[in-house]
Amino acid sequence: MAHYLLSVHSVEGEVREPMTEEQMRQSHQQLGVIEEELKSTGAWVFSGRLHAPDTATVVRVSGGEVLTTDGPFVEAKEHLGGFYIIDAADLDAALAWAGRVTAAIKVPIEVWPFADARGA
Repeated sequence: MAHYLLSVHSVEGEVREPMTEEQMRQSHQQLGVIEEELKSTGAWVFSGRLHAPDTATVVRVSGGEVLTTDGPFVEAKEHLGGFYIIDAADLDAALAWAGRVTAAIKVPIEVWPFADARGA
């Protein structure tokens, strides 16, 4: 089994058709079912939803000093809105979980394998 990051992205300024209350309820219900299944199958490691990009702080070293600046670090329209860390048998299994999540929340999911630190 390997760990995968399922990153949930939002696109700043993207105009989407607003969800009705019923659609939002169904989406949250589907996501709850998926998250419960992730946990019950042992695939769930950790997940989190993030605040808006303008709440980020960037920390870096410059001239030997640690500096902080208002984020986000990358100036882009796409932003990380949340993530799942899962344990999956292979990339295909991770992609299957990502497919279920994107179907429920209707935003892009990017799947990244973690580097195997044990082999380093």
